[in-house]
Amino acid sequence: MQKKCLEPWINDETRILIVGTMPGDESINKQMYYANSRNRFWTYIQEILNTGQTLEENTRKQFLQSYHIGLWDSLSVCQRDGSLDSNIKNYEPNDFSKFQSVKYILCNGKKAYKYFKENNAQYLEDKNRECFELPSTSPANASISEAEKFKKWKEKLLEVLEK
Repeated sequence: MQKKCLEPWINDETRILIVGTMPGDESINKQMYYANSRNRFWTYIQEILNTGQTLEENTRKQFLQSYHIGLWDSLSVCQRDGSLDSNIKNYEPNDFSKFQSVKYILCNGKKAYKYFKENNAQYLEDKNRECFELPSTSPANASISEAEKFKKWKEKLLEVLEK
């Protein structure tokens, strides 16, 4: 089944871009990044940035943008049955070249990192952008403990926010 990514949450002040691979089915259906309640992305963001409250869906974009953080995906469209990145076939990458304010790219998982790096070498070279692979926040990622995933996300996100 053909899947299409969501619209980018990027503006002219975005310095940090968090890049996924392709939204899962629940996110596509709701047209909301990381909509699967078992995905830890929003929990990590809330805890790392010490919001003290649950981020409601209608405030998430504005909240991230207040920290100069954006969201988008490595792939524009792909063939995929279900939501697993391992099922991706026949994909087209997204074009990041129009987003010149971005300095740091944090990839949410191995596949997001792989597809981003394969298709955006020139974009990374421009302005010496830095790209980092972080463990996937997906519930399908059981390769490392939840505590270790959170620790890596917290360290890297705080590091780039301070730069």
